[in-house]
Amino acid sequence: MNSTLPLVLAVALFMENMDSTVIATSLPAIAADIGTNPVTLKLALTTYLVALAVFIPISGWMADRFGAKRVFRLAIAIFVLGSIACAVSNSLLAFVLARFLQGMGGAMMTPVARLVLVRATPRNQLISAMAWLSVPALVGPVSGPPLGGFITTYFSWHWIFLINVPIGLAGILLSGRILPDFEAEHTRKLDFTGFVLSGLAASGIVFGLSVISLPALPPVVGIATAIFGFVMGFLYVRHARRAESPVLNLRLFSVPAFRAAIIGGSLFRIGVGAVPFLLPLMFQLRFGLTPFQSGLLTFASALGAISMKFVATTALRAVGFRLTLIVASVVGGLLIAANAWFTPATQHGVVFAVLLAAGFLRSLFFTSNNALVFAELSDREAGQATAIAAATQQISIAMGVAIGGGILEITGYITGEPLGAEAFVNAFVIVAFLSALAAIPFLYLPADTGSSVSGHGRKRVAQQEQALAAERTSQPSPA
Repeated sequence: MNSTLPLVLAVALFMENMDSTVIATSLPAIAADIGTNPVTLKLALTTYLVALAVFIPISGWMADRFGAKRVFRLAIAIFVLGSIACAVSNSLLAFVLARFLQGMGGAMMTPVARLVLVRATPRNQLISAMAWLSVPALVGPVSGPPLGGFITTYFSWHWIFLINVPIGLAGILLSGRILPDFEAEHTRKLDFTGFVLSGLAASGIVFGLSVISLPALPPVVGIATAIFGFVMGFLYVRHARRAESPVLNLRLFSVPAFRAAIIGGSLFRIGVGAVPFLLPLMFQLRFGLTPFQSGLLTFASALGAISMKFVATTALRAVGFRLTLIVASVVGGLLIAANAWFTPATQHGVVFAVLLAAGFLRSLFFTSNNALVFAELSDREAGQATAIAAATQQISIAMGVAIGGGILEITGYITGEPLGAEAFVNAFVIVAFLSALAAIPFLYLPADTGSSVSGHGRKRVAQQEQALAAERTSQPSPA
């Protein structure tokens, strides 16, 4: 495997993951410039997520049909064009459409990058390579808000988007030189009905949950849209069972390792999706910290994620996927719950240490889980697997934010103290419990699941084979 390949993919994914959150602290400045209000401009956040949800399901088919390398480079180009369009927008409609264009590019970048990595990497090196792709997903969301605030304060909000241009152009050039060429497959036709149903399902759920958690529209609109999305999801499942080549092949769930990785990863990601939403609110509204101080504290989790890169391979080789993911789920959930006991009097060093450890455990979980998705699948099935994994990822993150925000609202209504201490305690404890539940699907996996990828148990198997071979040679030949 080319050692620079995962790094090139990771840089592109960092750009996409950071951009999805970077405008959060810049909404007032952008709204003032384009003549709208920050609450209405939250539609731009939702529009980006909807574009991801619509086009992620088709990403696997696109990569197989036109070649993963070509689609990945095209995705970066679309993302860059969307970034330029955001920077020059002078109205709400223009800005929302530009964010949708960005989302189209982002929808292809993450799953196709993962597909390229899986197909270009030997199975025994997949964990180390996956670690590079897990770091951007964890570092981007926590670095986005403080970086966006810094750029908006000292430069201009336009540079939040223009900075993507040189990064994107470099990504296109480097990926053209470094990424291997994969032959396009022309046999499978596009499941258009499945594409429409899956797009309506994913976008309906993500849009509905986003409206509920970020009420730019009445909450009843979000609830109705989410219900519509779940209905479309039910119709898609019925369609996929009959279709010869569905756009999202649900038959992959018959593979125990894949099924556990998707279900466990979705549960764990609910808590992880809620934390970047809850922590800044608590630090700024309850503790009185500035956005920059809050950003510095939450960045501790990014440092933890980066440090995990150096131990993931060793941990999985030592104890395997099953035990690693069970421990990471439970301990990661406990560390999310620890946020509930932070107070304004808690020393920042203690907060930093807890968030550092939490970032380490979360990164260990996602590196292991992302590798487990492909551990027992063929390269031919990888395109479908990346699309399913990416779609469920967006839905579970949206669920995390909606659940976290919903708990704050309900607790505030009951206690009469909006965004009070009790509301944050309840929110962190509940989402932590949901994350810890991720351990359950992994309990049913054999201890040697994915051993060809993790390397766990392979030495013992080799020793047993050598012992059997020695025993055969030592036996006397029959007369």
